[in-house]
Amino acid sequence: MKICVTATASGIDAPMDPRFGRCPFFVVVDLDSMTDQSIANSNINATSGAGIQAASEVAKLGASALITGSLGPNAMQTLRAANIDVYQHQGGGSVRDAVEKFKRGELSKMEEPTVSAHSGMGQGMGQGRGQGAGRGGGRGQGRGQGAGRGGRQQ
Repeated sequence: MKICVTATASGIDAPMDPRFGRCPFFVVVDLDSMTDQSIANSNINATSGAGIQAASEVAKLGASALITGSLGPNAMQTLRAANIDVYQHQGGGSVRDAVEKFKRGELSKMEEPTVSAHSGMGQGMGQGRGQGAGRGGGRGQGRGQGAGRGGRQQ
């Protein structure tokens, strides 16, 4: 059985990354031989749909299960469609630690997404187009045409 673990670097001893769609690496571990294969996540900088694209990538890797910290609804739906079970691991540690906990049955299976859609889109990802419409129409053309009829008194 192959399982995929989200990681911050390549290799079975790399720190686990709690993010799914924007984690830097996927480490696929064969539970029988404990051999691993690391794949860079090509969706890490996607402007949208990172979770869905990452889920499709994990399915192509032949994993039967995924271990991660958090997962959005669109990625969850894609993984379910591919018959990939998702297990939650919180609290850091290495990929190896997560795999050992999985083998001992210590990880909880995720039944529902743990974050809302688009939650991985951090600050700076907005696409606002503010355009000031003020035209500065004040022309300051008062002509000072008061009659000024107050005469001089003697």
